[in-house]
Amino acid sequence: MLSNHPLETDRCGLFDVTEIAEKALADSGVTDGMLLVSVPHSTAAVTVVSPWDPLGLDDVHDEICRLVPTRIDFKHQHDTPQDAAGHVKASIVGHSATFFVDGGKIGLGHSQRIYFWEFDGPRKRNVQVKVIGS
Repeated sequence: MLSNHPLETDRCGLFDVTEIAEKALADSGVTDGMLLVSVPHSTAAVTVVSPWDPLGLDDVHDEICRLVPTRIDFKHQHDTPQDAAGHVKASIVGHSATFFVDGGKIGLGHSQRIYFWEFDGPRKRNVQVKVIGS
């Protein structure tokens, strides 16, 4: 079962979508299998991060911005320098994450959450969740 979930971002940064994935899993009725979270956007990504120290989220975001700064000398200049950098950042991080489902629970550690990572916001986005039963 594939479900689509609209998400409107108000900035660049990390947005917790764990509850979206948990609801999609519950709605599917699947108790054992796989769950895939994906974004159909070229300037956004999906990742897993610990939320327990908000400064850690800032560190993760700041570090990817340090590695791929917004600049005007990208060969790709379709929209804005932020857009061009967003394509590179999303390619590095990845557009999907896959999880085991066991006993009706997503296989996340106690300090892990699923995040949508916006690199070209604010924008209207979509998060896709695919649940596959075994």
